[in-house]
Amino acid sequence: MEIPLRHPSPNFEELEKVIKGEKIPERVYFTELVIDEEVKKHITENFLGKRWVHSLPENKKDYLNQDIYFWYKMGYDYIRVSGGGKVTLTWTKKKRKTKDTAPLSRGNREWTEEGKGLVSSWKEFEKYLWPVPEGIDYSPYEYTSKNLPDGMKMLVCPSDGIFETVSSSILGFENLCYLIHDNFELVKATFSKVGELLYNFYKNIVELENVGGFFQGDDFGYKTSSLLSPKLLKELVLPWHKKFAEIAHKNSKMYWLHCCGNVLSLMDDLIEYVKIDAFHSFQDVIIPVEEFMKRYGNRIAVLGGADIDKLTRQTEPELRKYIRRILNECMPGRYALGSGNSIANYVPLHNYFTILDEGLKWKIIE
Repeated sequence: MEIPLRHPSPNFEELEKVIKGEKIPERVYFTELVIDEEVKKHITENFLGKRWVHSLPENKKDYLNQDIYFWYKMGYDYIRVSGGGKVTLTWTKKKRKTKDTAPLSRGNREWTEEGKGLVSSWKEFEKYLWPVPEGIDYSPYEYTSKNLPDGMKMLVCPSDGIFETVSSSILGFENLCYLIHDNFELVKATFSKVGELLYNFYKNIVELENVGGFFQGDDFGYKTSSLLSPKLLKELVLPWHKKFAEIAHKNSKMYWLHCCGNVLSLMDDLIEYVKIDAFHSFQDVIIPVEEFMKRYGNRIAVLGGADIDKLTRQTEPELRKYIRRILNECMPGRYALGSGNSIANYVPLHNYFTILDEGLKWKIIE
């Protein structure tokens, strides 16, 4: 098994034209929201011939250099930066832990306690350890912007999205549902606090050299519907995404949104009101990326789409056939190839390489 791409030639400006519908792609571009660090470490040490160093204050530059090198060598035209190995805005949260049984295990896997979070009253709201805007460390973004290979840019993101942060890290989803009825003003105040912190980050980062745009994740759906009613999401969440997109667009940058779950009821609002440039996160059980492309590909760009279940469990011949079908339906168009969610540490490495290999081999059929 070898890395599919031998001689990278990133060209973010061309990718941007494709995303905006200003150019018909002449090749397949690649995209990912997240590639688990265990995957990057394994590839770096076993295929790129370098030792992986972890993100610590004393070796921050080494960490960032290797991350840039990884995205470059794997054939991406950008690197997604969210604080140099850790999110920039850190939210205090309850966590659960269990053993990580993935092939490239990280030891323990964590997830957030979503029943009742740390805030359920105004008193707890006041006591919560909110991030301090003056304490945000912009140095990972500044360093990355100055050390990118020619042709690459960075897509930035400070933390989890506004809905994710409020519903899991701060209030807890079950608690949020009760508070919508019992104390809606507290709910609104929490969304506003989180939204304002994210907004200030984007205002401060947008003019940094080599920022190509924002790639914000914010999961507010599940398999059959949005987690809250579209009406509530339009009131509490979408206005903030609109503000983030406005900052990007006023500075000639792009706004890409990753959102898991079935949010088709909100897609027109995301396109026409928020004005996202591209949408990411797909599960075939909700809507195959090819079908989404038919519905919306003339209005926004479509990112990724290789279903994680298939990416994890299919044999190589099955996966190659599946990826070719996606490419035949989505190319040439406002499209970039990648996973439907992320390259998690339980995805077989050869299947990740298969996506890249099929993308490099794909040719426009005359």
